[in-house]
Amino acid sequence: MTKLISRREVAERTMAFHFERPSDWTFKAGQFVDITIINPTETDAEGNVRGFSIASAPQEPNLMITTRMRDTAFKRVLKALPLQTQVKIEGPFGNLALHNNAARPAVLLACGIGITPFRSIVVAAAKEKLPHRIFLFYSNRRPEDAPFLEELQALEVVNANYKLIATMTQLEKSQRPWKGETGLINYTMISKYLTSVASPAFYSAGPIYYIAGPPAMVAGLKAMLINCGIDTDDIRTEDFVGY
Repeated sequence: MTKLISRREVAERTMAFHFERPSDWTFKAGQFVDITIINPTETDAEGNVRGFSIASAPQEPNLMITTRMRDTAFKRVLKALPLQTQVKIEGPFGNLALHNNAARPAVLLACGIGITPFRSIVVAAAKEKLPHRIFLFYSNRRPEDAPFLEELQALEVVNANYKLIATMTQLEKSQRPWKGETGLINYTMISKYLTSVASPAFYSAGPIYYIAGPPAMVAGLKAMLINCGIDTDDIRTEDFVGY
């Protein structure tokens, strides 16, 4: 069991929830947990349990999950839950963790809320001063929809081995200025930033690719990588179902 200690909006229609971290509880950056709301004020066919990637890094004091606020009973109850309310936590689960061989760069591909496990990974990498080269490609419709965007940008100053490539797909609907990439993540965009590490001369130490997000997005990006000659052994994925 754990307690809800705070919550905040991190993008339009997206909230982060901070829970007390159970004593002697450990996890790897990139893993997820199941959270059960005890005796909710309402429920529906989707039930009272949800799986959430852990958005906080193992070095941070609290346990943070982040979610789009869909109009479901679980999300409505979670949003209104009084602080200090206890919830059941199970886990950690999953193996979407950064590979050990630092000679191989990590290429992280995220759309929208798929950023949550990667926020954990890149924050942990900065705190641990890992030698891995990390390229985070992060797609959203607008800057207003992008959780943790400013924090992820600021991490480039802290970790010289880390590069954020954020891209917007519906910039015409935004009220904010944007000077970064636009359009969907594709291999042309990836290759633009991986010219050296993805070339045949570096094949023996080529990148490991990680994809997280809605199933259709994950399937599309994985197919794109395979069609471009990336070995399936070098692709790791996590689907966000019913987020």
